[in-house]
This record gives sequence, structure tokens and C-alpha cells, in this order.
Amino acid sequence: MNLEQNTFKSYNNELFNSDLFDVNLVNGNLGGIWRYHHFLPVDYKDAVTLGEGFTPLLQIELFGKQVFVKQEQLFPTGSYKDRGASVLMSYAKKIGVTHVVQDSSGNAGCSIAAYAANAGIGCDIFVPADTSSAKLAQVRAYGANLVLVDGDRQATAAAALLASQKSYYASHCYNPYFLQGTKTFAYEVCEQLGWKAPDVVVLPAGNGTLILGCYIGFKHLFDSNVITQMPKIVAVQSAHCAPLYEAWKQGLNEPVKVNSGHTLAEGIAIAEPIRGNEMISAVTKTQGVFVTVSDDEVIGALKLCSSKGFYIEPTSAATIAGLIKAQGIVEGETWVTLFSGHGLKSTEKLLAILDA
Repeated sequence: MNLEQNTFKSYNNELFNSDLFDVNLVNGNLGGIWRYHHFLPVDYKDAVTLGEGFTPLLQIELFGKQVFVKQEQLFPTGSYKDRGASVLMSYAKKIGVTHVVQDSSGNAGCSIAAYAANAGIGCDIFVPADTSSAKLAQVRAYGANLVLVDGDRQATAAAALLASQKSYYASHCYNPYFLQGTKTFAYEVCEQLGWKAPDVVVLPAGNGTLILGCYIGFKHLFDSNVITQMPKIVAVQSAHCAPLYEAWKQGLNEPVKVNSGHTLAEGIAIAEPIRGNEMISAVTKTQGVFVTVSDDEVIGALKLCSSKGFYIEPTSAATIAGLIKAQGIVEGETWVTLFSGHGLKSTEKLLAILDA
């Protein structure tokens, strides 16, 4: 592993935001996340892009309350991870990388594989052997070399980390350039709300790529006096794998060890998140909370969203279930959340739920 990769986790991501955010520098003619290229670590002329970003922000009624939901399932590969993959692979191409490795439970691997293909960069994607077949097919379709790893998500990460000694580690967890892509979620939300911040933002809490990206983005806007408040971050974990919730509940700054069980929300079933302390800090600093949801609550939220015409994967439904639970805990008028991944990514699971 080269020196840059060794220091990935020690990066202060806020240092990327050394310039104040100026709404007059937002280039709406470019569309997508690259409308903010003045505030990204790679210029638009070097962008590896598939047209990602600026997804619709719809008002939807959930149990009598109007909430805003970002349609992140509409990205090129079907999940919000395209935000991070576009910026990360743009940077990799710019510095001359010819091959990358990545580990994923599915969506991040699909994104890195797609953008590596677009950039003409070789790619090995390490995934747990029990990953959804739809996601495996998607990775293979992009031409990436798929490596199935027996064991859990941590075993997969260890295998990829070993392989990164001979390649560039395009990790959505370690690599700070990925978070520089996901921070555009915060920029978009505030722009779509008329350059105002929501009171509460409800996000999935797995490896933390969206939580940390949002914290970076909202803080950049706050420090630049574009918005007048930091939204409270509600972080959602599965009740079957909740190392951050348990730590937060006990007032600890580091994730606690948990016995991870099987859950429908595979995308957030991360027993040992490497940036767990940063995630706890981000939620705490915004006066937010962690909540957990059961698989039954996930199924309930999934059916509710389906009844409104939205076809999402179970992990997306977990976030919606978390929003429903948090409404009785957190105060705030304007709520924002997201559909993080498309239902087509989890056809087998959805069929099993529908046929049960």
C-alpha cells in the first residue's frame, strides 16, 4: 500500500473546503454534481461523469407528515454511491491510475465498476459471496473482475486491503475523495430548498459515506454563511447490526462490538465501520440521534413506499422506517431523507417479501 493510501483515514475532509462556498459560482449549465465543481477537488475538465446528480426532491406524505425525499435511486447505477464514485474515479484518472480495487456489499462496487469502465481503468471488485445476484450481474456487466469472498463484510474488506498493496484502493470507506462526492447531497438539498437547510436529515448509517459527506457539505455551507443552521442528522441502523447506536446510547465515542445478525438491510449491516468515531461525532455535533429498525419495520416501510409508486431496495426502506421512528423523538419542521437504492437491485429479496 502506498503512502497516500496509508494516510487516507487521517485526512481532514473539511480541509478540502478551504474556500468559502459562493452560490454565484454554482454552474447550473453543467447539471448534476459537477455544477459545484468549484468546490470539488477535481475540475470539470477532468470529470469522469455519467450525468449523475441533482436528483428530484419530492414532497411525500408519510403517516400524515409531509417530508422531502431525494430520489437517489435514479442515479446511473441505481444508488447515491455514484456521487462519490464520480469524484473519486475522476481523481484517479487525473493522477494516472490504471487499475483499482474496491470492496463493497454491492452498491459502491457497482458504482466504482461503472465509473472505472467509463474512465478506461481496470477494476477488481471484492464482495461477500452472498451479495444480491442482481448487484453481482451489474458489476460483471461493467467489465470488472468480480472477486467473491467467503465470510462477512469485514473479511471482504481485509481481502481488498491486501490486494490494494499492488493497486490503487478506490475505497468508499477509506478514500476521502469519495466523501467529496457525497457532500454534494447537502449542496443539492439546500439549493433545492432555496438555499435553506432542512431542520432534520435522515440518513442510512453503514460505513458512513453519506453521513460524513452530508456533514462536510452542510458545514461548508454553514461556515460560508449560506445557511443559518446545521440540520440535525438522524442516523439509521438495523437492529440486527447496530454498533454505532449501541455506542451512542452508552455515551461512547467509538463503535462497540456487536453480534451481527442477518438483516434485509444488507447495505447498512457493517459491524466494524472504520469511520465509526467520525460518524458518532457528526451526529452528536448536530444534536442528532441514532435509531434502529427491525426487519418487520423495514418491510412495513417498503410496502408503504411501494403503495405510493416507489420501487426501492430494503436498505432504502430501512431509512424510511428510521424516519418514521425518529418523528417521535426529534423536533423539526422540515425533514429530508432519501431513497438510497433502486428496487431492481434486490429483486430476489423483494420477491421473497411479496410471496411471504
